[in-house]
Amino acid sequence: MAIFRCNKCAHLQEYPDNQLGETMACPRCGHPAPVYGTMFFIGRLLDKFFEGQREIARLKGSATGGQSSRHGSAATLDQIDIANTDLFATELQHGPIFDWFHKKQIQVQANVHGVDTTGFFDEVALLIGNNLSSLKDVVERIRWAQLKEYASATIHLDKKSPPEAQAISNFCQQLYDFSFVAKCFHNRPENNIRLILQTAPTIRDFFNGEWLEWYALMVCLAYARERRMRFSCARNLSITLQNGDSHELDVFMLIDGKLPICIECKTGEYRHNIDKYLGLRKRLGIEFKNFILCITGVGDEHAKGLTAMYDLTFVNERELAAHLARLF
Repeated sequence: MAIFRCNKCAHLQEYPDNQLGETMACPRCGHPAPVYGTMFFIGRLLDKFFEGQREIARLKGSATGGQSSRHGSAATLDQIDIANTDLFATELQHGPIFDWFHKKQIQVQANVHGVDTTGFFDEVALLIGNNLSSLKDVVERIRWAQLKEYASATIHLDKKSPPEAQAISNFCQQLYDFSFVAKCFHNRPENNIRLILQTAPTIRDFFNGEWLEWYALMVCLAYARERRMRFSCARNLSITLQNGDSHELDVFMLIDGKLPICIECKTGEYRHNIDKYLGLRKRLGIEFKNFILCITGVGDEHAKGLTAMYDLTFVNERELAAHLARLF
């Protein structure tokens, strides 16, 4: 649907797409105004929103001597701290994504807080994703202990090299500092670390694989910032197709309101889902290079081989950023 907005009385009304671009008399006051495309209208709203955020940041900066707030202080990506902002966690930011799916007659529901980076999930996810070879044992032991309903997990360091042991020790301390674990005991005589686990569902989900979604989201945000792109982003996006099939998309980014990037994240078995993703990609009309399966543990050559076999793009966490850089 197209959108009519009266510049005189602010009356808002939908019109059929075939009236796009026409000038209509306002049904309320009679003032003439054009009928806009939905994406144009949302784009202008986003521009106004970010302009307002910049002005608020400027005023706050003047009041505090230029210090930035915790939630981000500007609207352009090169000024926003993408690892510490709630600017993305709004219905307005998700608007172009809603519109993109509605045009395909697909029902969509977003978890807007899934892209709120004011917590520490994104920081820890980046630590894991950028150092997975060293830290995967810690993540897996925590996940396994949670699965077994154990209260703690023990990380043995005796078979680790000194640099690896130090990296693991630092990571475990960071988990405690960020409250991902309740306690952290460094047992130097026995050369191990004992972690007392948190039981909160969000922490359990994080170690059960959701960390990779956060990692992929932050890679996407860094990519968009580097390229100075206009975009909308979502995590845990629930969609329902016309035939009633429901899916959850791990990470979804829409560039300029029309170019989609969909990333499905797997930290375990993935082979049985390939047919599902093939069908979903075709139903969404997304090019295979933009429909990405990010899989931990798969080698670079193995990923290239899978990409050559299927109309999907396979990458590991190390190559995700490089693949995004090749897209546009």
